[in-house]
Amino acid sequence: MAMAQCWTVWRALMKPNRRTSRLLQDIHVGLWRSFAAFDGGCSLRTWVYRVAHNIATSHVIPQKRKNSVLVTLEAIEAMSDVQDRYDQRANVERLLALVQRLKPLDRQMTLLYLEGMDTASIGEVMGVSAGSVATKIHLIKNILARRFHGGERDAG
Repeated sequence: MAMAQCWTVWRALMKPNRRTSRLLQDIHVGLWRSFAAFDGGCSLRTWVYRVAHNIATSHVIPQKRKNSVLVTLEAIEAMSDVQDRYDQRANVERLLALVQRLKPLDRQMTLLYLEGMDTASIGEVMGVSAGSVATKIHLIKNILARRFHGGERDAG
């Protein structure tokens, strides 16, 4: 019975491998050493779990502390900036992929708009009125926003 309980605690806290098999041995030794102190105040099964749990956690906690790395606030802020830049770049690439799927004239109008041209200049380039460009840009923005936020990637 004790062997099965030790095995259960060991498997719950550790990934079985050669290095962690020492923990299972330590649990058995701990049970053997502390059996004389067992006073029957709880069931034998509960006592075995308590001993196994205490020994196992004494192995896990130092291992976690050893593997943890302290990071400065500046490093965390820098990681956040890197993540923000990555997210922004991914969003721009995704938007450009959506723009590439527009009809050729809509795509040209959108790219000119993204280049910072005003509606009058875009109208001159494309041979349409500034009002027509403004209306079309508004419609294209709505289409792109819907596709972008809807997660649409491949559908046209």
